Amino acid sequence: MSGIDRHYTEKRNFIRMNVDSRATLIAHGQQFEAHCLDLSSTGLQLLARTELDSGDEVDVLIPSSHPGLKGLQVKARVVRTARHDDDRQSLGLEIIAMS
Repeated sequence: MSGIDRHYTEKRNFIRMNVDSRATLIAHGQQFEAHCLDLSSTGLQLLARTELDSGDEVDVLIPSSHPGLKGLQVKARVVRTARHDDDRQSLGLEIIAMS
């Protein structure tokens, strides 16, 4: 299949991994419980009860399920939001820095 034939969601430069993990989102000095849906080397998607806008910068902490491995800590920028009926937002985040 050529690049022209592929669906738009398959035209990413980096592989997106499905993730099912709790996360902590820190934005505007507040901490929110979140759920990480997917992750790539350049971004991630979270679900959280927030009121964020595109351009907002956030910190995200995803704990490791293995005692010997450090969890993921990133600074990210909101690039996409979508509101759900249950008052949660889907947040498309671009990773700015990892620590």
